[in-house]
Amino acid sequence: MQSLFRVFAVAAGILCATASYAQGKINIFVASGPTSGVYYPLGGGLADVLTKFVPNLNATAGTTDGSMANLLLMGQGKADVAFSMADASWDAYKGQGKFQKPVNVRALMVLYPNRMHIVTVEGTGITKMADLKGKRVSTGAPNSATQIMAYRVLEAYGIDPEKDIIRERLDPGKSAEAIKDRKLDAFFWVGGVPTPAVTDLGATPGLKLKLIDHADATDAMVKKYGPLYIKDNIPAKSYPGQDSANQIATVWNVLLADEKMSDQLAYDIVKTVFEHKDDLIRVHAEAKNFDYKYQTPGAAVVPFHPGAKKYFAEKGIKLN
Repeated sequence: MQSLFRVFAVAAGILCATASYAQGKINIFVASGPTSGVYYPLGGGLADVLTKFVPNLNATAGTTDGSMANLLLMGQGKADVAFSMADASWDAYKGQGKFQKPVNVRALMVLYPNRMHIVTVEGTGITKMADLKGKRVSTGAPNSATQIMAYRVLEAYGIDPEKDIIRERLDPGKSAEAIKDRKLDAFFWVGGVPTPAVTDLGATPGLKLKLIDHADATDAMVKKYGPLYIKDNIPAKSYPGQDSANQIATVWNVLLADEKMSDQLAYDIVKTVFEHKDDLIRVHAEAKNFDYKYQTPGAAVVPFHPGAKKYFAEKGIKLN
């Protein structure tokens, strides 16, 4: 994995380049997510769009375990732009939870709603949250925000992930494969819809996909952790074999930058995303949700970067 965490020599002085980036070509690294999720294709698409349309900018995306890994990379100075869930970025910004010290992140933009999936198939005996007890359940990859939110959902139902389940820590692709092989009963995944690994599982002959309702966890999660989560649903037919809407908890995704990024570069990144949104929709349908109306402090949670605020102010969105 380390080879994928390519670190570019982006010194603070270079990041303070002028609008024309007259000091030379800037290289930035975009931390995305696991290959079987939605961050990964969107990260690659973002890097391509930025490289193509921002003068003197070369953006490269790489796979990671997800939000938490991305934030740790950013804290180490190894990522310039990162995809993250709002709850994970809040923990990083505050230096709490899994983060021993604050990570100086700023929001570039709110992306799309990240929907919690609790995935199983018929024949496991799982039809509701209480049925997870004693089962083989993946709570997400070790350095992922899925793990953070999975623990919070389980906690809301009085299920101890360390004692009440046989816990695995797999990404969605490996989780889906483990279910096919009957080595896993269920898995948690927070991502966009559709997520390729869930689609693939639902389309597997001989298996009937089941998504477990858990929207009732939202009130307890908000009470303990703040207004990070909302009640939502995954519409029926979003996945093969999904006959009815799945009642879930959702958290927003945000695109983050290091606070040291120059205002001009942050401005250009956000401007380019909105001006070339159609290119990103062709990469993944969740890009349709990139919308000015979602650009609010409540959705982003962490402070917006000054360069992003400048762009949104030009569009009539005041974020101060």
